[in-house]
Amino acid sequence: MSDAREQGCTLWFTGLSGAGKSTLAEFLTPLLRELGKRVEVLDGDEVREYLSKGLTFSKEDRDTNVRRIGFVADLLARNGVVAITAAISPYRAIRDEVRARSSAPFIEVYVNAPLAVVEERDTKGLYKKARAGAIPNFTGVSDPYEPPLAPEVVCSTGVESIEESARRVLAYLESRGLAPVGAAAKVE
Repeated sequence: MSDAREQGCTLWFTGLSGAGKSTLAEFLTPLLRELGKRVEVLDGDEVREYLSKGLTFSKEDRDTNVRRIGFVADLLARNGVVAITAAISPYRAIRDEVRARSSAPFIEVYVNAPLAVVEERDTKGLYKKARAGAIPNFTGVSDPYEPPLAPEVVCSTGVESIEESARRVLAYLESRGLAPVGAAAKVE
């Protein structure tokens, strides 16, 4: 078995807009690097800007976007990088497809926050615009979000701290031999 520092994986963060996917990714990245891991974050907004420019928010284009993220994440993961994706990826079937195509360990992390909580956190005003009809096909309002049925990790960001969520992810990585024993305990 290879050293936990050398093995890559995909940490696939999924959840509603405002659930805390990017926040958790940004919090975990330096912790994983301190453990000797190489880490890259594929943030949904950045991927749309640089890898998926021109795609709409139709189901077909969202699926294409998620497939692209999955391809890049797996490419990184199979080369020893922890690829953290932070994209809504609202449809279960396409997430399952990406999982099935992954050649490195794929860990689905459901970043779960109730709609009322994410609407309250809505710093960009997207939910308000969606409710007013200004943003069509908005996940959680006018387009569905299909929660994972059996994610490896669930982070309930509406009720737990960022530290608790990070410990939960690191504990799972430890259990799979993807992080050194004691990694979760180091989160303050």
